[in-house]
Amino acid sequence: MNANINLLISKGIITQEQVTQAQKEANRLGMPLEKALEHLGFISEADILKTWADFIGVPFMDLTDYLIDPEVIKLIPEELARKFKALPLFKIGNSLTIAIVDPQDIVALDEIRKKSNMAVIEPVLASQGAIAGVIDQYYGAVGDVKRITEDLTEEKLIAQAKGVKDLADIAEEPPVIKLVNLIIVQAVRERSSDIHIEPSLDKVLIRFRIDGILYEAQILPKHLQSAFASRIKVMAGMDIAEIRKPQDGRIQMRIENRNLDLRVSSFPTVYGENIVLRILDKSNVLLGLVELGFSKTDLKNFEKLIRRPNGIILVTGPTGSGKTTTLYAALSCINSMEKNIITIEDPVEYEIPLIRQTQVNPLAGITFATGLRSILRQDPDIVMVGEIRDKETAEIAISASLTGHLVFSTLHTNDAASSLTRLLDMGIEPFLIATSVIGVLSQRLVRLICPKCKERYAPSVDMLADLKMSREIEFYRGRGCTNCKNTGYLGRSGIFEFLVINEEIKSMIIAKASGYEIQKKAVELGMRTLYEDALEKIRTGAATIDEVLRVTEEV
Repeated sequence: MNANINLLISKGIITQEQVTQAQKEANRLGMPLEKALEHLGFISEADILKTWADFIGVPFMDLTDYLIDPEVIKLIPEELARKFKALPLFKIGNSLTIAIVDPQDIVALDEIRKKSNMAVIEPVLASQGAIAGVIDQYYGAVGDVKRITEDLTEEKLIAQAKGVKDLADIAEEPPVIKLVNLIIVQAVRERSSDIHIEPSLDKVLIRFRIDGILYEAQILPKHLQSAFASRIKVMAGMDIAEIRKPQDGRIQMRIENRNLDLRVSSFPTVYGENIVLRILDKSNVLLGLVELGFSKTDLKNFEKLIRRPNGIILVTGPTGSGKTTTLYAALSCINSMEKNIITIEDPVEYEIPLIRQTQVNPLAGITFATGLRSILRQDPDIVMVGEIRDKETAEIAISASLTGHLVFSTLHTNDAASSLTRLLDMGIEPFLIATSVIGVLSQRLVRLICPKCKERYAPSVDMLADLKMSREIEFYRGRGCTNCKNTGYLGRSGIFEFLVINEEIKSMIIAKASGYEIQKKAVELGMRTLYEDALEKIRTGAATIDEVLRVTEEV
């Protein structure tokens, strides 16, 4: 047991029994003990840091909304700040106060003293996440991007109109390389899932998708469009000469000790190629089922169902609703040496040990249907099919489930009950659906309130009336701070609608009941709808009313 934990026990902040319980959770989820204690609600990160700061005799600093003089920031180079996870806060005479994750790191303090040319360095303790956020804010790529774009004048790039060879040469120019790299690094630091490069009549707009919402990140001058796009296409192994047809490519990068896989898509528009980069962080630890946001009842039922020996479990929702994350979490939960788990995906987003994962490749003749046929000859126990798109794939999946396999897959429907009618529309016989499908999980993602700037507020009477909620409930929202880049939101959680197929629902499927009728019966039997699950997120103070209405307005 580490010194921090012993210290917390001696201070009476946690008990030995809580540590024992957290250790089991840490082993189950593969996370550090301190994180497991936080996850179970026994302590907060602030508890740990304040206790440790008191023990080593340094102040603890909360960096929320902390403003730093730009002249002070210049005292420590960005490279050094990121290396030691340290940040200059203020100076008094020849003394510089810094926030750092390890105030006892003598090497770091000495090097910072030399680089800053200050006589004394006074360390204070701050969280790694808070320091990283402020570093991103003050050392961000915006200034460097501006300097590069000002240097890359239209005259310098006039050669781009002369032909493909010139474009290829320009794409390898150091300023162009640095510009593209800066944009990608900025996106990664800001937790972006996608980078959108969108040409218009007189400029190139770059937007980042963060927690499901697009935000403006940069605006590049129009004359950089071809060079910028060509550089990305060279990195992705795409044909820079082809600008009239859609293309797909892939970039593998390592940024700040994180292995990244960027899936690149180009699409011709009237103003040039629109390019989107999907960022997949291979270094991310896959979430466990607990972290997804299930209610206790749905989590218990879902965990029970995924341990069944056979049947089909469907996860539904629109693109970007977290279906793949849920499927990976489910597979990780039941993954073991005794089971043969094989997947066919489009694309393979994260690699899971022990699981054989295959990517769809139509050029090689590997579709969901053909791949699934081959998988069934590999003696699998559990199969995951990325998506059921047609009757052929559905029929093979059903056949697999009826012959003793547990099958996971996805459908694009608005709610759980609609998935059953979608299979009917594909031409699948009702009795086959009733005997093979054992559960349908519909989901969305809602943005969570930033914990650093969370505040209580009173919503309007009309809004409460629309939601049929009482004023006795405490309502929260994010005020906006440096931690969340003034959005008021940080991270996302799932909202779920879990339909377990029992005998009553089976009878309705065989009778070809409508999705509405099936949903109504499921609610009578205890199913909580997406909307009801979302309202619970409001009641617990995790989500805002506006966010819940945004996500659930179509269901």
